[in-house]
Amino acid sequence: MKRKNKSKQALCITVVSIVVIVVALGYYYFFSALSVNNEKQFLYIDNDDNIDSVYAKLSPMANKHSMIGFKSLVSISSYSKNIKTGRYEITKDNGSLAVFRKLKSGLQAAVNLTIPSVRTKDKLAGMLSKKLMIDSLSILHALNDSNICKKYNYTPSTIVCMFIPNTYDVYWNISLPKFLDKMNTESKNFWNYERTKKAEALKLSKTEVITLASIVDEETANNTEKPMIAGMYYNRLMTNMPLQADPTIKFALQNFDIKRIYHNMLTVNSPYNTYTNIGLPPGPIRIPTVAGIDAVLNRVHHPYLYMCAKEDFSGTHNFARTYQEHLQNAAKYTKALNSRGIK
Repeated sequence: MKRKNKSKQALCITVVSIVVIVVALGYYYFFSALSVNNEKQFLYIDNDDNIDSVYAKLSPMANKHSMIGFKSLVSISSYSKNIKTGRYEITKDNGSLAVFRKLKSGLQAAVNLTIPSVRTKDKLAGMLSKKLMIDSLSILHALNDSNICKKYNYTPSTIVCMFIPNTYDVYWNISLPKFLDKMNTESKNFWNYERTKKAEALKLSKTEVITLASIVDEETANNTEKPMIAGMYYNRLMTNMPLQADPTIKFALQNFDIKRIYHNMLTVNSPYNTYTNIGLPPGPIRIPTVAGIDAVLNRVHHPYLYMCAKEDFSGTHNFARTYQEHLQNAAKYTKALNSRGIK
């Protein structure tokens, strides 16, 4: 009887030992931290990836034993034939099983995408492509496609009006059509009842407000002064006076490094030349900031028709009612430029 009890005890100990070993190995290969880094990392899987390239991308992030666990899970699943693109977050709390589940289910982490306030569509496309799986040429082609722009009630000259500088949550592998749809939705959300009514009171379309805001933003980075500048340009618009905005000349010439605008530049043949064309240019000369847009909607009511950068290079302006006053301000600024050797 005693021998039987001892045999049972030995068997139990053996079984328990085996279970403990199995559990320990299971934890080691499937539940212990996969990442070799304490910092959050991201695994990017695109359309060109196969299981071997997924292994190649994941291996530098992972412990060797966790990679063994991950590959074991892949071998007993259909994942290698159903790889999902995306941006996947890998943290120190994730074991190989957790990472495998994320990748197999396509549970990717959203990108905090900031729409930049840039001057040209190619710059926009380039910056977006750095944050999304979409390549820059595809984005640029879409922004220059009349039919695509028409779908959103824009033209290639005005399509950038749809991009409101803000930060949005999107998935890295979002398709181009869905991305454009999202930007259109976000634009509609931005143009709430209050902003829409203010634009109507100005007798300007939303596109015209954004176009004017792009000029205001180019004139100054001083948000406090932007409503004053917006008021001056609005006064010119309402009296059919040429805007004569120097930033539009830079845009027409596609030369944004110009420090001074000379008289011979003012005759450039371009619809963006606001010296030779009355009214607003065909579209924005940059993606304006929200502050710039709101500056137009909340313009300061004043009688000024002219402005010139202050001679102290503070980034603010001297405003004038008459052309004679303006010439005096311009002379002071020119003198300051010459004294600094700015050409």
